[in-house]
Amino acid sequence: MNTGHPDIAHLRKSYERAELNENASHADPMQQFAQWLDEAFKAQVPEPNAMTLATVGNDLRPSTRVVLIKGYDERGITWFTNYQSRKGRQLAGNPFAALQFHWVELERVVRIEGRVHKVADEESDAYFQSRPLDHRIGAWASPQSEVIEGRTELVTAAARYGAQFLLQPPRPPHWGGFRLVPDQWEFWQGRKSRLHDRLRYRQQADGSWLRERLAP
Repeated sequence: MNTGHPDIAHLRKSYERAELNENASHADPMQQFAQWLDEAFKAQVPEPNAMTLATVGNDLRPSTRVVLIKGYDERGITWFTNYQSRKGRQLAGNPFAALQFHWVELERVVRIEGRVHKVADEESDAYFQSRPLDHRIGAWASPQSEVIEGRTELVTAAARYGAQFLLQPPRPPHWGGFRLVPDQWEFWQGRKSRLHDRLRYRQQADGSWLRERLAP
């Protein structure tokens, strides 16, 4: 079938921007992640904080969506969402997930796997209050992942909650943060001739990290 688009089976790109090796990478994967994220911000790549979140439901069907990282430290990677959304329900039944950052312009990918738990209420409260007012109202107005009649339903709900809460909407009980505690990382750097660099970090029983090179 001729769609007028280029032949996607023959699209090629040579990756030649950088390299990743054991000697020049951090022994702690969180430090390596912090360096790469900082470089993505400095390079002004579009939405460097966007990450794909993969979860698996009780029916064993995986699903993905793009969310925004809102914090990271030695405890893990944090984002915020509706706990009653599809991802929230899946994490309630299976608290393991995977994250992926893809910084196309830098020819880099970071993959992170681990167990997920809700953050403390105080942390969710603090972040919720830092959001713009319309975002806080939206958290009340949107029954995320549920079927709705149309956009008018959302606009009407937003107007209703806006009138109810005015400038001080509290955090909805169904909305808050998740934190993924990594036990495995992979850093991928595109290289020429498809001989890409892949470094995997696996957490050992004593909490240390084993760094290994994977074939591309």
